[in-house]
Amino acid sequence: MTGTALDVIPARHGKAVRVREGQRLKVVNTHGSQVLDTWAFRADDMAEYLSMEHTRSVNSRWLVTVGTRLVSTRRRVMLEVVEDTSPGLHDAMLPACGREIYRELGCTEAHRTCEDNLHEALAAIGLAAPCVPALLNLFMNVPIHPDGRLFWKPPASRPGDAITFRAALDVVVVFSACPQDITPINGVQRTPTDAHFSILD
Repeated sequence: MTGTALDVIPARHGKAVRVREGQRLKVVNTHGSQVLDTWAFRADDMAEYLSMEHTRSVNSRWLVTVGTRLVSTRRRVMLEVVEDTSPGLHDAMLPACGREIYRELGCTEAHRTCEDNLHEALAAIGLAAPCVPALLNLFMNVPIHPDGRLFWKPPASRPGDAITFRAALDVVVVFSACPQDITPINGVQRTPTDAHFSILD
């Protein structure tokens, strides 16, 4: 998809998209309260992927803001943040939700997870990930207390807030509209919603 049309990231599900070097990827928090787990892989080598550890090292900060260079496991720039209309609260510390966290939260039945969404989204375009890498949680509000504690709070973003990246090389980006509905990480209503994205030449 190229141009200004918006493509959907369905609530509780994942979506993988190819982005060419130089293109811009705009991600819209349509309803304002949806966290989007976000991964990136080098298009011609899935073994090289976005590394939040290396990103924190290269930028010497844990906050992701305009100008942040998102780098790979080989310290190669994959994406750069070029615009952000949200309050700028994006988590770069926590992992994707998996089956284990829902068991810890008392969920005794099958529950969708961001880990599964990653694999499903890649399989839909004929690809596979070598692992579940550390990721960028767009719009996820996890402030760090001065004593080092992390707090899970509802997103501070508003309907229509968006963040835009410029691809520094050909990448495959995967989004998961986080299915978390037990804690208020996706808003006080605890109801995952659709989000949208567009690729701009």
